[in-house]
Amino acid sequence: MFFSVIIPTYNRLPILQKCLHALSQQHLAATHTYEIVVVDDGSTDDTVAWLASQSLPYLSYIGSAHQGAAAARNLGLQMAQGDTVVFIDSDLVVTEQFLQAHAQALQQGRLKFGHDRLFTYGRVIQTYDFQNPTATPYKLSDYSAAYFATGNVAISRHWLDTVGGFDPNFRDYGWEDLELGLRLQKLSLILIKAPQAVGYHWHPPFSLEQLPHLIAQEQQRGRMGVQFYRKHPTTQVKLMIQMTPWHRLLWGLLTINGRLNEQTLLPPLRFLIQCDRPQLALGIARIFLNWYQVQSAYAAYNQPMQKKTLHP
Repeated sequence: MFFSVIIPTYNRLPILQKCLHALSQQHLAATHTYEIVVVDDGSTDDTVAWLASQSLPYLSYIGSAHQGAAAARNLGLQMAQGDTVVFIDSDLVVTEQFLQAHAQALQQGRLKFGHDRLFTYGRVIQTYDFQNPTATPYKLSDYSAAYFATGNVAISRHWLDTVGGFDPNFRDYGWEDLELGLRLQKLSLILIKAPQAVGYHWHPPFSLEQLPHLIAQEQQRGRMGVQFYRKHPTTQVKLMIQMTPWHRLLWGLLTINGRLNEQTLLPPLRFLIQCDRPQLALGIARIFLNWYQVQSAYAAYNQPMQKKTLHP
């Protein structure tokens, strides 16, 4: 099995360095091999210069204009040489058994079902520990019910070719991986959990300075959610993107129709951060962040449709 680990990145050099170091320490059976393909999506930090200074034989990289994660992953696919593709994010730090665990789960699945119409999804543990991310224990909040998410997934290359890769029209934040997953689901691919393929997803501790970025991210998620729904106009997708009257009512009630927001909640958020409770502060902020997503989705849905590039 020849793994191509595809990693899109954008202005994340410090954690990317940890990500690549962890991947360089893989304990992989002699019957398997791997390469790492990093796609820099228009970073403005020193990512490209640092990658150019590396001389690892299994590492290749390419820089491109900032077009979003979907286009970056497609570019990585074009460069990839392996028969099996692993997608991770550049802020994921993996264990030494990461690729071997994916390999074993894929092989066991093929033996069990007698075909390779399947893919593996590894465990993702959220962490705020930059110095030692792999020391963070698994929590119930780390559980994911997603069918296909590119934070930690391994799949035979030919299935990605069959569905045409990612839709590059998803240029902003959100949904490009779940949209591709929906196309894979229509081919009846089986999801196999691989809990031993562990990745630690690092986030910086929440601060008030992050709020403008987080709000913009949720607004993008709302707009991309509408794009997802227009491409797959089903109740399932509508529920996924929270574009239902019930979601609008829920978040409207919880925020008092948007009156509880980053301005009115600033004092308690600041207090919690000062008390070293940044994650509780983020949990409270998530209430109005969801409101921004829902409002953005409805606003985008009510706008006239613009002509888009055709894609599978």
